[in-house]
Amino acid sequence: MDAYAPENVARIDILPGWRLPDGRHMAALRIRLADGWKTYWRAPGDSGISPAFDWTGSRNMEGVSMLWPTPRVFDPEGLRTIGYERELVLPMAISPRRDGGPISIRGRVALGVCRDVCMPVEAEFSARLPASGEGRGSAAIRAALAQLPRSGAEAGLREVSCDVEPIADGLRVTARLVLPPLGRNEVAVIEPPDQTIWVSPTELTRSGDRLTLVSDLVPANGRPFALSRSDIRISVFAEGRGVDIASCLGS
Repeated sequence: MDAYAPENVARIDILPGWRLPDGRHMAALRIRLADGWKTYWRAPGDSGISPAFDWTGSRNMEGVSMLWPTPRVFDPEGLRTIGYERELVLPMAISPRRDGGPISIRGRVALGVCRDVCMPVEAEFSARLPASGEGRGSAAIRAALAQLPRSGAEAGLREVSCDVEPIADGLRVTARLVLPPLGRNEVAVIEPPDQTIWVSPTELTRSGDRLTLVSDLVPANGRPFALSRSDIRISVFAEGRGVDIASCLGS
């Protein structure tokens, strides 16, 4: 058996889940990894590949919101990456075009996986999501939902503001938060809405409840660009806990 063959490294399927009272459907993409392998969070860190999804071929699907469980921070030899080991159950809140009917999802995911080497993996998936009842994997989906980062309000966020200034090849974002400590060795990530923009590792300094975060954002053309503070997303992690602040205007 080839231990580096993609089909032996990552097995990907859909957990059908259940229909929510608001008409959306809660399902999940499950990624099971071979021993020693990891895959990446939506922002992979200093290296890695951001997951990408293509939903072409789905029926009765208006949109999908990915609900990322709190990831781990890996720091081998000073190269920080953010992701998951062994298994990722990634809940998906799917909005139908027509309320009350079944949803058929068909798509493709492209992701990066790493052990002693890193490589891309692509896989197709499909499933029919019933309009009533609970499907396979509901307990695993609920466990993943229990691992979501807290919102800013839930974590005690009292203030958040961002300054954006041009630099030679892009923009610098400085975020200031009043947020109680999560634990030792806090790590923060600043995310723009466009994932093609390179983001430098976020510099973090803390004084009591006051956090200052700084990242440079550099687009492919290396020029300053328009960025709304409302579109800047901030995450903070420490000791298995996370906070997801959806906007520099607060959450």
